[in-house]
Amino acid sequence: MLPVCLQVYEVVVMRSGSFDSHRVSVERRYSDFSLLHHDLLAEFGGELEDVVLPPKLLSGNFSADVISKRRLALQDYLARLYATRCARHAARFARFFTDPEQKRAHDLLRGGRFTLAAQQLQSVLELEEKLLPWQHPALSVPTLAALAVCHRDLEEAEPAFAAAQRALPAARRYGLKKYRAALLELLVDLGYQLGRPTATLQHELTGLRDAERGEATARSLKEIVVQNFT
Repeated sequence: MLPVCLQVYEVVVMRSGSFDSHRVSVERRYSDFSLLHHDLLAEFGGELEDVVLPPKLLSGNFSADVISKRRLALQDYLARLYATRCARHAARFARFFTDPEQKRAHDLLRGGRFTLAAQQLQSVLELEEKLLPWQHPALSVPTLAALAVCHRDLEEAEPAFAAAQRALPAARRYGLKKYRAALLELLVDLGYQLGRPTATLQHELTGLRDAERGEATARSLKEIVVQNFT
């Protein structure tokens, strides 16, 4: 049996509209592009009629010249998607760049490999920060929450507090109740450890508990995080 050649393409993500010298990249196969295209067509239909995914290569046609042309064609495909407003703002578009890495990070977290998980999550966060100009501002909340859990379990209170603190404003503003209560609970606990003022956070948490009759704080942040990206 002949070996199967699976071509992997490097996708470099840069912040649009400004000088961005920090290189962040992911690796994707043609099947990833195909799934993205299928999902976006199912969501937006005719709005993407002018955006054509390059056809699949014939089996065994993996010469350097063909691969180079395919790379440029996929680059042009992503550029056309980005130029289409509905696709650029679609959650599915963002997940194309982050989902495999998120799943890998959360698998590491669930396995108790918190240092490796935190490193992977930091890379995801860098990707999300480049996507945020055209994505929903709450995009990074699950990543920051997972980072807070990793640092907490590594007994790194300062970075855990910082990650949770960054996630809280978006959780408040966009009604992410399960995250808001769990983040507040973690911040109050870590705040006591670090000698930070926690009265305002405790007051907010108490008010949320009273309003939701305890439902909003039924799970810890770690319990929420471990169920993500399964």
